[in-house]
Amino acid sequence: MRRRAEKPTRSEAGAARPADAELAQVYDNSCKLCHANPAAGAPLTGDIKAWAPRVLQGADTLLDHAINGYNGMPPMGMCMQCSQEQFLALIAFMSGQQIQ
Repeated sequence: MRRRAEKPTRSEAGAARPADAELAQVYDNSCKLCHANPAAGAPLTGDIKAWAPRVLQGADTLLDHAINGYNGMPPMGMCMQCSQEQFLALIAFMSGQQIQ
């Protein structure tokens, strides 16, 4: 069993899904391709250590990166219909941390 501080495996990141069915569908269609694939360079879903410095930047910065794109992340994170609330919920799910 993996300790919480360890990086998740690709299969663990790939198997993770939000409890909310609508959010899970958005995650599967828009986020999972990069956030469950170590080769993509994005922080893996559930990798608390990789997400920590990003979360420390705060909700405004995380939303800006999600909406406008950042480095390898495409604008709107491949979710053109997502609201700010959905982005924040997805970030909280992937990071395993509360977003403020």
